[in-house]
Amino acid sequence: MTDSAVDPRAKTPFPPYTLSLPPGDPIALVADSPHSGTRYPEDFGHVLAFEALRAGEDTHVHELWQSLPGVGATLLAAEFPRSYIDPNRDIEDIDPEMLSQPWPGELKPSEKTRLGIGLIWRHSGQNGRKPIYDRLLTPAEVQARIDTYHKPYHAAMREQIEAAYARFGGVWHLNLHSMPANSYEGLQIESDHPLADFVLGDRDGTTCSPEFIDVVAGSLRRQGYSVAINDPFKGVALIARLGRPAENRHSLQVEIHRGLYLDEMTRERSAGFDDLQRKLAIVSRDIADYVKEQHP
Repeated sequence: MTDSAVDPRAKTPFPPYTLSLPPGDPIALVADSPHSGTRYPEDFGHVLAFEALRAGEDTHVHELWQSLPGVGATLLAAEFPRSYIDPNRDIEDIDPEMLSQPWPGELKPSEKTRLGIGLIWRHSGQNGRKPIYDRLLTPAEVQARIDTYHKPYHAAMREQIEAAYARFGGVWHLNLHSMPANSYEGLQIESDHPLADFVLGDRDGTTCSPEFIDVVAGSLRRQGYSVAINDPFKGVALIARLGRPAENRHSLQVEIHRGLYLDEMTRERSAGFDDLQRKLAIVSRDIADYVKEQHP
C-alpha cells in the first residue's frame, strides 16, 4: 500500500525538489532532506518490486521537520528517490560494472558503491541486497539523471547556503535522514550495542563546531531520546562539501531511527509519528535560538 504522495511512474521530467522558505525573517539555518523523495521517474527501468525498492526511502523525514521554516529556517526536500540517483553522493561515485560502456570521465567509487549504494544504486530491498536492475545502464542515461535531478538539487542547496552566508557571515546546515533498524547489518558493521534513536554525524569532528553538535544532541536528549555521535553514520558527500567550520560554515547530519515513526514494511506512519513530530518542533526551536545567537 502506498500513500497519496507516492508516484511509482512519475512523468518525467518533474521538479527535482521542493523548497520551503520561512514565512517571516530568515535565520542562518538551512536544512535539507535528500532522501525522502517518493516520485519515481517513469524511465527508472527497475525490475525490483516497487514496494521493495521503497526500502531505500527516508520516508516522511521532511514532514517530521516541517516546523523548521516556522522558526526561520529554509527546508529543501528532494522529490526524486535516492535509489534512482542519490544526491548525497559525489557524481564520480559510480560503479563502472553497472555501465554498458566506459564512463567518459574519471570515476572514484567509494565504500558506498562497494555496498551497492553509490550515486546509482545497485541494490535495495528490506535486506539491502536485492538487485534493482537486470540490465546495464548507459552512460547517457546516468548523465541525464545527474543533469536533471542531482545537479539542480545541489544548485538549489548552494544558492540557499551562500545567501545565508552572505547575509549573516555564517551558516548552519542540517542534513536530515532516517535509518533502518538493521543499519549495522546493512553497513556490515558488528556492534555490541543497539542503534541509537538519533545518530549525529560530523565526519569525526570536521564539518561543524563541537558547540553546534552539543546543542542538537542536548535538545534531543532533553526530549528523552538516545543520541550517538558518528556511530554508525558519520555523514557523506553533502556535509563533507558544505561543512567548513573554520569559515563559520557548519554542517551536521541527523539520522532518525525509523522505528520511532514508521512501519518499515508498509512505509506507513506509526503511532509514534505525531509525538516525534511534536518533539522535533521543540528541537527545531532550540536549534534556531542557538543560530540566532550566533548572528552578528
